[in-house]
Amino acid sequence: MNARFLRDVLSNRHNRAILDRWNTLALPDAWLVAGCLFQTVWNLQAGHVPESNIKDYDLFYFDPSDLSEAGELRVQAHADEVLGVLGITIEVANQARVHLWYESHFGQPYAPLRSSREGIDRFLIPATCVGIRPGEVYAPNGLRRLYDGILSPNPLTPYHELFERKAASYRSRWPGLRIRHHSAPC
Repeated sequence: MNARFLRDVLSNRHNRAILDRWNTLALPDAWLVAGCLFQTVWNLQAGHVPESNIKDYDLFYFDPSDLSEAGELRVQAHADEVLGVLGITIEVANQARVHLWYESHFGQPYAPLRSSREGIDRFLIPATCVGIRPGEVYAPNGLRRLYDGILSPNPLTPYHELFERKAASYRSRWPGLRIRHHSAPC
């Protein structure tokens, strides 16, 4: 299923272009993650163009040597320089510093991470826990729930209200998705 997933997400020309410029980004423990991947799959399933309604393209990296917001902004500026020609919004996040701002932004505590993969592991919905980089797919919960359109809470981030908002937002754009309120094992 990884080969199918890669084929699908790379049908989005922006995902492909980001991976083509990966070495120039030169980010430590970096992954292209989140909506630009799973939303591409859902767009294809719904008969939409792969890039339809994808608001941004998220890059995770992990740099525990610089937990400053200024450092993250420098990395964001570098990514904007490398990828700006694509005409899309790129959001870069140092996963080593998420615990410093998550609670003030989302109202819930967030334990420090030890890698970018751990950040992917904690997405609110297990079906969306996906990341890619050249030659590698990371899908800690597999890809079946993503392709089956099953939205359930992630026991690693049991924030019911955040889950409900996120799931409702996805269902408004892809009505075929199904919500299951019980936590699915990861």
